[in-house]
Amino acid sequence: MRGNSPTSKAIKKFILHLHPHKIDRRAIVFTRTFGLGGIAALLFFILFITGMMLRFVYVPSAGQAYDSILVIKNEIIFGNLLRNLHYWSAMLLVIVAFLHLVRVFYSQSLFYERRKNWIYGLLLMFLVVSSNFTGYLLPWDQLSYWAVTIMTNLLSYIPLVGNGLADMVRDGTTVNERTLLRFYHFHTGLLPLIMVILMTIHFWLVRKAGGVALPETDEKTSKVAVHPHLIYKEAVVALCLILALLLFSMFVDAPLMDKAKPAVSPNPSKAPWYFMGFQELLMHVHPLFSSFLIPLSVISFLAAIPFFNYSHLKPGRWFYSKNGKTITIASGIFAFAYTFLFIILSDKVFDFNHWFAAWPIINSTGIIPTLLYWGPVFGFMYFLNKKLKALRIEKVIGWVTVIFMAYITMMLIGSFLRGEGMQLIF
Repeated sequence: MRGNSPTSKAIKKFILHLHPHKIDRRAIVFTRTFGLGGIAALLFFILFITGMMLRFVYVPSAGQAYDSILVIKNEIIFGNLLRNLHYWSAMLLVIVAFLHLVRVFYSQSLFYERRKNWIYGLLLMFLVVSSNFTGYLLPWDQLSYWAVTIMTNLLSYIPLVGNGLADMVRDGTTVNERTLLRFYHFHTGLLPLIMVILMTIHFWLVRKAGGVALPETDEKTSKVAVHPHLIYKEAVVALCLILALLLFSMFVDAPLMDKAKPAVSPNPSKAPWYFMGFQELLMHVHPLFSSFLIPLSVISFLAAIPFFNYSHLKPGRWFYSKNGKTITIASGIFAFAYTFLFIILSDKVFDFNHWFAAWPIINSTGIIPTLLYWGPVFGFMYFLNKKLKALRIEKVIGWVTVIFMAYITMMLIGSFLRGEGMQLIF
């Protein structure tokens, strides 16, 4: 009797039927989703397998971690390939997870019954970055040691709880052996477990919502059997991804610098590439704004998007409308150009500390540069929305584009255009 309960039936249905038996023909068109969700899941599986194999040799201690990486790299048969595959899969997972988030947003797949899944998606994005960050320290080389030092120091700027939070993450006032051990357990134990749980919920909610969000149409649509029409496509994408990763990992080694030297900082010292936007922002705006107020505002805005009051929505339709597509392109170009210009002016022209020396530093390096950046952005967005008579959803699309493009621009500049002393180079 107990095996026929609604709960047990639901569990069995989930386990045995990740896909429905039949699916709308439009949903299996590759450009509908680009397979990003499935690719992210496959990358997680590759990381799990390769990570488990690396654990047999890796030693999580400051004295032996670097040497164990050398053993993997130079002495274990296919050890270097295994490490490369793990590293590049991790880097690709960050990119794919972000693109999946972008795809869901621009295809309007986050409204109505999908609201909750949008929140789970944001949480999974946070966990992907956290898992990548905790794994970043494990080689215990100069690159990883100082990258983690920079990012944990950034936490200390958060008001009231910053110092305590940074010390808790590091298990001390500086990055040390206890930090390495803590990151190791987070990276190989707690974070993967939480990710599996949230991924299970995430995929189940997609299934419960009817699969991929599709735009309404007056034309008659047809359904096709998931097997073989979808399963074969998923298999081909998976095999192509694995082949590409293997080939790339055979010819491109994961970076490894000299063993970590806490007393010797490399020049320049940079955060991991996906955090370079925050480090770049810190160079131009007061730490209170760059490490707390601005990130908190952005995260809150992204989480609240599905819950705003909209007059009309079109789930499954990219950019909502032609207006939405125009706003996306225009706001993206403007955000890239103005962010680039603002960074150059901030480096070469602006000297707010000197110009407003009598003012409190939070005004001269916090409020003023923030207003100086967002003022023209607000003006441009107001003009663009007014000219196109944008609806609320189209305005939201524009603002999200500005946020994404501004961060990408800062990340690229910080990663590729900062040389010694973090000076701009061209």
